[in-house]
Amino acid sequence: MIWDSWSDLIAMGGYAKYVWGSFAVVALVLAGEQAALAQRRRAALKSARAVQASGTRA
Repeated sequence: MIWDSWSDLIAMGGYAKYVWGSFAVVALVLAGEQAALAQRRRAALKSARAVQASGTRA
């Protein structure tokens, strides 16, 4: 598609709320996944440090 102006691009031919809403949902899901990944990494590192400090294998 070719738009005549930036406002036409943003309006997306009348479907802007669906298009930009979809982008927003994807951005939120990706941000949530990043947060969950960071939390799992912290938990794994904490567990590994605890195992290393106790001198046993898990």
